[in-house]
Formats: sequence, structure tokens, C-alpha cells
Amino acid sequence: MGRYIILSLVFLFGISLQAQEEEKGKQVEKANFRVQIFQKVDSNEIILAHPDPEFKNKLPISAVIRDSSAVSLEDLPRAAKIDSVWKAQLTNSDLFDEMYKSIREQDYEDEVNKELPTDTLKARLAKLNARTPFNVEYHPVLESVINSYLKRNKKAMERLMALSEYYFPMFEQQLDRYDIPLEIKYLAIVESALNPRAKSWVGATGLWQFMYRTGKAHGLDVSSYVDDRMDPQMSTEAAAKYLANLYKSFEDWDLVLASYNSGPGNVSKAIRRSGGSNNYWELRRFLPRETAGYVPAFLATLYLFEYADEHNFQPQGPDIAFFETDTIKVKKLITFDQISKVTGVEKEMLQFLNPSYKLDVIPFVEDENYMLRLPATVSGAFVSNEAAIYNFAEEDIKNKAAAFPEFVKADEQIRYRVKSGDYLGKIAERYGVGVSSIKRWNNLRGNNLRIGQYITIYPRKLGTEAQNTSTASSQNNKEKTYTVKKGDSLWSISRKFPGVTVQNLRAWNDMGNNSLKPGMELKLSKG
Repeated sequence: MGRYIILSLVFLFGISLQAQEEEKGKQVEKANFRVQIFQKVDSNEIILAHPDPEFKNKLPISAVIRDSSAVSLEDLPRAAKIDSVWKAQLTNSDLFDEMYKSIREQDYEDEVNKELPTDTLKARLAKLNARTPFNVEYHPVLESVINSYLKRNKKAMERLMALSEYYFPMFEQQLDRYDIPLEIKYLAIVESALNPRAKSWVGATGLWQFMYRTGKAHGLDVSSYVDDRMDPQMSTEAAAKYLANLYKSFEDWDLVLASYNSGPGNVSKAIRRSGGSNNYWELRRFLPRETAGYVPAFLATLYLFEYADEHNFQPQGPDIAFFETDTIKVKKLITFDQISKVTGVEKEMLQFLNPSYKLDVIPFVEDENYMLRLPATVSGAFVSNEAAIYNFAEEDIKNKAAAFPEFVKADEQIRYRVKSGDYLGKIAERYGVGVSSIKRWNNLRGNNLRIGQYITIYPRKLGTEAQNTSTASSQNNKEKTYTVKKGDSLWSISRKFPGVTVQNLRAWNDMGNNSLKPGMELKLSKG
């Protein structure tokens, strides 16, 4: 009771001050007191008419859902901009491009930069060698790579160290399960610069850069909505299993690293060409150029992280730690925008925590377990209000007439070689996919293609089915009606019939916001 008396007194005091200020003129800024005006409603639910930002997280999620228009929180523009820029830096893909380029193109025979004394480096490498299963011996090439990282990549390395505070605890947990050296966690930096959506020029994807077939063999599926190779936890477990199998073959962790990059076949060929040596530095000249730079990049990264304090690295950590998050099994289709609205978690944070959802949409499919990762501070509230949240999401989709792609699992991928006269639209039409999808699968920033360039495509139809798509569509058009099947959406139906849009289907069938049901007959033309 005393709490409400205090609020009332603060409110009255605020009114009194406001009156005094109005007498002085409208030019004077009013005092900003934390006054909460509670709107009287018939139910026991409390709704704030003008919520204070610091009180927002204390509201039940149901209040936000019931009157989301009342939640209009303003932030200081300068502070918001700083947060936005920092998050963009923390999660951008430039680090991957830079790391990938340095491994493929760096000239490792450059003269060694002597900013780090060689004797000091030798002593530190000897200590690392004594406590790791890797062959961390001094080599001029390794010294060159370490110095190049110190000279040119210090800021980038600090950003990677910041990201590692989120990912490494999860990596170590999975690696320990499969009895793999914990130092292997640094491999993800070399592979992807800790960018779960990283994609190489040959189509390798995710933190651990799985090719489609290798990922599929280790339980990582790809669909129109989800790419499991981008899921940090699933891909890390798959990588741990794969590395454990490689070690059974080579029984040497340096060679495991080399084979992870270039394939076991190339490493076995290098062993033969070297006369049977198992020492990486002796095999190095017989390995592909990229692999020749790969292991030194790993060892240089291992050194820099282990001796970060000695080199005065000062990373700023991410907003959240991995163990401060929790997962929830999704029971209905829901978008990141909707989740952000009801939980208050920024969309950028949702994308960071849930990178495997390619369209910022979490689908619901029978017999599939799609998980939403949230900060632990809001996961409990989400679970407590699940029914209301899913009702809100469903109504929101109806009101906005949102159309979502058909859920299609990619059972195969095509590595397509660009020919003269090709352009993205032409290729997309040929395989029944969107231009934006091709760009996303291949990390393309523009629409330009080079003749001879290889691009990865996950076609909706394969073989003769793809060739017969246009024929089937024309036949269905003549039938003038379409019978709705399970899993259909207006968007997926419109894609089957050239010239037919979602708006056409709604108008011709007088649908309004009504949802589709299997067995419904839809008109495919006016009249």
C-alpha cells in the first residue's frame, strides 16, 4: 500500500512542478520524473499508458501483446547509434573475408618483422608446445604470420577475442565430449572468423565451414528456411565428430588440421611425395597453397590468444554470454520481428543468437525440432505466455497478409558454372528459386556474375521435374482451379502459376484474411 502512496505523492509533486514551469513559459523543459500512470481496466492485468523504459522489462509479456501500440520507448539517439555500430562490428562478415584472403594469398616468405624479438617468441612457443598436442615449434614462416597479425590485424583480432567470449565456452563443452583438444576451438577463427553465416567461394558454410554433402553426412540439413550448418551448437557437434574420425586415421593433430582444410586424400598424397614423413613442416611444400597457409594461421591464432595480455589486446566483450541464454522449442511459425516486439530483445540480438534461420522466420514443421535461443532473462516470460504469443503472431501475420515461402528441404545442391548470357534472374527461373536466395547462398553483394564462376544452388525441383515445371504450370492454368494441399501457402501456390499473385488469389476467391485449408478449391482466374 505504501508503494502506491509514494507513487501518488511523486505524481502530485510532478504536477505541481509542471504548473510552476508552465507559468514561466513553454520554453522551459519540464522535470523528468519517473511517474507511472496505470490505466484502469476491468481485468486484474496492469497496463501502462506511458511506460517508463526501466519498468518495461517488469511488465508481463501479455501486457505488451495486448496493447503493443502503447509501448513506445524512446532512447537517446547518440547512445542507440553507438550500440548499433558496435553490434554491427561485432557480428559483421568482413573479418571472415579478411581472414580467408590472408590464408589464401599471403606471401609467407616475406622478410620477418622484428617487432617481436625472435628469442622471446621461441621461448613462448616452447611453452605452448609443452602443454598442447600440436607441434608448436619455431619456424620462420610461423614468425612471419604472427608478426603480420600483430602489425596489420590487431583491431580485427580484438573483435575476434570479443566474439570468442560468447562462442568458446560452447565449443569447449562439445570438444570435451569427444575427447578433442580444447585448442581446436581456435580452428573456428581460421575457418570462419567466428561468423556463423560465413560462406566461402566454394560454398563451405558456417562457423566450421561445412560443404553441403559433408554437412548432410553429419546430420546438418538445409531447407528454404533453415541451414543447420549455420547453427553454432549443431555445427560444432558435427565438427567434433568429424575431427574425432580424422584423428583415428592420422593420429596426429597437425595432420588432422591439414586434412580438415584440404581433405584426407591430399594429405595422404603429400605423405607419399615426402617419402613417408608425418611432420607437417616437411609435408607443407607438397600440400595445396591454401593448406600451406592454413596450419600456420591456426598456430599464429593460438599464440595470439594465449599471449593476448603480453601484446596488450583489449577486447570489449559481447552483450551476452552463451550460458546466459536458453532454448525454447517453437510450436508455431513466428518471426523475429514478432519475437522482438513481445520480448523487447532487439532483432539484431535475435539474429546473433539464432543465425541458422535464413529469413528471420522460425518455421513450424511436424517432427522437426526448431529451437529459439533467447537471453535467459526473458525465456521464462516467453514460456509463461506461449499461448498469447502464438495467438499474437498468427493474428499479426493475418493482418499484414504476410506470405511466406513454401518449406522445401534441399536434398541436393547444384554447383552451377556461369555461362555466356547468364544472369541471376535467368538462373533463378531455371531452378525455381529466388534471385535473393542465390545471392544469399553464395554471399553475393551485387548482381554481377563472371563467366566460368561457380555458384551453389538448392533447386526446388531436380532433373526432369525441373524441366517439366513450366509445362505443369500451363496445364494447371487451363484447369482454372487448384486444390489446396497440406503445407501450401498463397505465396507457394502463386509461384506455380505464372502471372498469378497472392493478391489475385485473395480477390478471386473472396478470401480476406482467411487462412488456407487442405481440400479448398481456389480459382486461378477472375470470374
